[in-house]
Formats: sequence, C-alpha cells, structure tokens
Amino acid sequence: MEFRKRIEELLNDFLETRKDLFLIDLKISAGDDITVILDGDSGVSLQDCLDASRAIEFNMDREEHDFSLQVMSAGLSEPLVTPRQFAKNIGREIDVLLNDSSKIEGELAKVDEEKITLVLRYRKPKDIGKGKVDVEEEKEIPYSEIKKALVVIKF
Repeated sequence: MEFRKRIEELLNDFLETRKDLFLIDLKISAGDDITVILDGDSGVSLQDCLDASRAIEFNMDREEHDFSLQVMSAGLSEPLVTPRQFAKNIGREIDVLLNDSSKIEGELAKVDEEKITLVLRYRKPKDIGKGKVDVEEEKEIPYSEIKKALVVIKF
C-alpha cells in the first residue's frame, strides 16, 4: 500500500474512534516527514496528540519505511478552514480577508455548510443632524469568498 494512503487510513481509523476530533491538515514531505494538524470541538489536549501519534506510529514498520511524525493542534494563530472550525468559534470576533483583498471584522454568529454570518457593529453619521448612531447588521459571507479567516485574540 502506498505510504500516504496508509497514513491517511490509520489517521481516519483513529478519528473514527474520536468523533470530537477532526483533521485540519496532513502534510507528508519528500523526506517522509509527516505533520498532522488536528482540531476538536472542545479543543485538543496533549493526550489527544499522543493518542493520534501512537495510532499511526504503532501501526507502521520503521524497518520497512523510515519517517518522522509530528502531531499538533491548530493554534489560535492558524486560519479557520473548515465549517466545523468556524462553528466552534461562534460568538468570537473573527477577522476575514476576502478574495478581493478587503477585510471584515465581526462577531461570528452563524455557520452552515456554504457560508458564515458575521454581526458587524460600527458607528455611522446620523442621516439628519449631528452626531453618530450605533449600527448592527448581519453579513453573510460564502466560504468561496474567504481567502483567510482568523480569530481575533483579545487580552
């Protein structure tokens, strides 16, 4: 069996036993350095990474194929890529870079398989008279228009 296919199979078998975890990325370099990035509905613990690593490593023969393996969680600085990742961040502020290079920041309110919905809050000048008024509106953004989306980290 091809090396990559075997790794994918072992990883998928592990994820079948852990429905709360999901794969973000699997990279295998030309030198057979394997990098697995996982995320979870309630985050990813060190033990989760160890379990995933063991599920792969203990089922591969290093005498047959030498490789290095690194299993990690998707960090806060990593972009959101899957609907499931977006869903776990509902209620948080996210910064979205669109394909046309414009940026939108808002609170992630809803997620489905085709799009996200942000709540945008800003102040704009009154239609009549002086001063400004608070505005809150929802904006739907299809995944196809998102170039990059990051959770805004606030301290």
